[in-house]
Amino acid sequence: SAGCIVEVNSETDFVAKNETFRAFAAKVAQQILETDPADVAALLAQPFEDGRPLEAHVKEQIATLGENLSVRRFARFGGEGRRVASYIHMQGKIGVLVELEGPGAAKAAELGRDIAMHIAASNPAYLQRADVPEADIDHERQIFAAQARESGKPEQVIDKIVTGRLEKFFAASCLLEQPFVKDTDVTVHELLARSAEALGGPVTVTRFARFALGEGLEKRSDDFAAEVAAQLK
Repeated sequence: SAGCIVEVNSETDFVAKNETFRAFAAKVAQQILETDPADVAALLAQPFEDGRPLEAHVKEQIATLGENLSVRRFARFGGEGRRVASYIHMQGKIGVLVELEGPGAAKAAELGRDIAMHIAASNPAYLQRADVPEADIDHERQIFAAQARESGKPEQVIDKIVTGRLEKFFAASCLLEQPFVKDTDVTVHELLARSAEALGGPVTVTRFARFALGEGLEKRSDDFAAEVAAQLK
């Protein structure tokens, strides 16, 4: 299976709830699903409906709706032997796409949705600890060591304290190590392992995307204006 998630921004909730806007966003999602563009720039350059580039249609929507719009980001997952699950929360305020792979993936629709719901609630930054950049680990290690010293801990126990806090960092930040929201006695990794028998084989999470609507825009209003301007050129 294949699936995609796309964020199309408007300036107001009024336009975001407009049926014309919502229909346009749905068509953009279908375009992504069918053509698998490399990035937003490639998507905007693609022929869309009447053969004109998608960016021309974005300009038309801006003129029709009287408000700036921006196709901001998207993710597309899927392929042979993979299952894609999704979850939309709060009428589109949070969207999650997750990809599963393995012999049990074909029967993992419910499991995939449960994991997507978990991602929406727990907001993991990484899939697994191997994905955490070494620079981020070093940064956290320095913070934990400084905190331990400031609290008066003896130097000889600081390494042990830092190791323990790093484990908590991984458990909070990495999807597979997080306690599963519907049963906090097991991690997501353990949930996948114990689901294998019922699914007829093992299944793993290969990747995920979690979009919170407008995420980062409150800190980057100038960037949003630049994104819109770039699409109008």
